[in-house]
Amino acid sequence: MKLSAEEVQQLIREGVPMAEDIDFRVEAIEHHAATARVPFSERMVRPGGTLSGPVQMALADATMYAAVLGALGEVQMAVTSNLNINFLRKPGRCDLIARGEVLKLGSRNAFCEVQLFSEGSDELVAHVSGTYSLP
Repeated sequence: MKLSAEEVQQLIREGVPMAEDIDFRVEAIEHHAATARVPFSERMVRPGGTLSGPVQMALADATMYAAVLGALGEVQMAVTSNLNINFLRKPGRCDLIARGEVLKLGSRNAFCEVQLFSEGSDELVAHVSGTYSLP
């Protein structure tokens, strides 16, 4: 069953209440892919004036989950088994955008990649790879 961006966002916010705390938003769901954002908030800024690493990781992880839901439908028990993030540059003081995709979908694992960007920029803020374990 294909899920809409709104349905995926609702599933994530219900299953992972912290997603609501950072105002995680799913903008698009495509076959094996998702686009999401976290609106900028001063509450998420760390010393040095940049968005904190945990916010960036949460956005990337939730975007991988959104891409998995987009590929498989409602699989609430899919869980992160690996997440690797490379912080490449300081994000701007603006919304953070994530573009994620499932690179390989197996019977037990989904291998994913996410790219993070500051809104309005094509320069990568972070590159993320990860694996979701599937029920």
